[in-house]
Amino acid sequence: MGFQQGLAGLNASSKALDTIGNNISNASTVGFKTGQTQFADVFAASLSGAGAAPVGLGTKVAAVVQQFTQGSIGVTNNPLDIAINGGGFFQMDDGNGATVYTRNGQFQLDQSGYIVNANGLQLKGIMATRGVIAPGSPSVPLRLFDPSQSLAGPPQQTGGSPGNLGLQVNVNLDARVAPPADPTFDYNNPRTYNQSTAVTIYDSLGNPHTYSMYFVKGVAASSWDVYAAVSNPPGAVPTVTDLSAGGPLGTLSFDSTGTLTSAPFTAVVTDADLGYTGAVNSLSFPVVFDGTTQFGSDFSVNAMIQDGYGSGTLAGFNIGKDGIILGRYTNGQSTEVGQVILASFRNPQGMQPLGDNVWAQSSTSGDRIVGTPGSTGQYGVLQSAALEESNVDLTAELVTMITMQRSYQANAQTIKTQDSILQTLVNLR
Repeated sequence: MGFQQGLAGLNASSKALDTIGNNISNASTVGFKTGQTQFADVFAASLSGAGAAPVGLGTKVAAVVQQFTQGSIGVTNNPLDIAINGGGFFQMDDGNGATVYTRNGQFQLDQSGYIVNANGLQLKGIMATRGVIAPGSPSVPLRLFDPSQSLAGPPQQTGGSPGNLGLQVNVNLDARVAPPADPTFDYNNPRTYNQSTAVTIYDSLGNPHTYSMYFVKGVAASSWDVYAAVSNPPGAVPTVTDLSAGGPLGTLSFDSTGTLTSAPFTAVVTDADLGYTGAVNSLSFPVVFDGTTQFGSDFSVNAMIQDGYGSGTLAGFNIGKDGIILGRYTNGQSTEVGQVILASFRNPQGMQPLGDNVWAQSSTSGDRIVGTPGSTGQYGVLQSAALEESNVDLTAELVTMITMQRSYQANAQTIKTQDSILQTLVNLR
């Protein structure tokens, strides 16, 4: 009887229209993946094969499968908004010890410093230890700051960087000048030196000090003595310390082409020199004059770089395409806080949708495989201050809706025709 086939067709078309309506309603949902209704035909047959009917019993909905094609990337003003350009899912802690997955990168900070989505689920990744991220570490909720701890970044004293870079100086000393008229150096008397420059250095507490260098032309045309003094911040005693009591910091020597031939110096500034006896560490750092020249041109400072800095407060965050989160401080420094880690699945269509733009791992999706963004082809790169829009194609959905509407009408017409035939049989005399 044809009623069975027509009814099956009506049910299947109705389910397809439901799927289309759900797609259209989520056309503006960030990270939404369009669903596709897949059909299968139905045949009536006994297990033994006897009584198999040559005509099927209609159709059925085999599955509603989500299509994980890439959505368009839209730019936002929130640096914690993250778009995945490529494969992979964000890992989210559901608060009960389980992990769910999403493509929706609308994130914000909660009052405890965790990166969360609109439903309070915490984004997972690898936390840095003292600014270092250990690859392969277990994924944990990413916490950008702890309100119970100081948000200030610690200072670094000059000469305290890895490798002790110290002070890098690049100047040109005017070869045309004569030695000063007064041979006894005095930083207060400009007649006792030819040229000078200064740079800010930092002690172990981040206090800034002005380190001044004075260049004195030697009797030999190719040598210069370098003297130093340090000016301390208000409240320090003494305010200025003359570091030339033991003689010059060192002597710069040049060859006939004006190229530097002498080795770097080592500067030692004690805690007493810095004006904070017993309160700060003494400084010891190299003073490197690489690139310094002695040409017949005016004195010039080409570069003055030192490796210290004062303390700073947390000002914001940057998220790189590899998922590394950098904390930015007001002192111009940045440090790695953590890294977003993505998950991928062999069969993402087999994941179980939970609503709220999240999915769960299932037996058909396979086990998750985690990796860093952009490390392989299965993990996309991240884009900060951007979001992946819904991949719903409204034009295609509307065309499919018209097709399903006609299918529904045609199945209803088969029921009407079967009813007419049955009526004719009933009216036979």
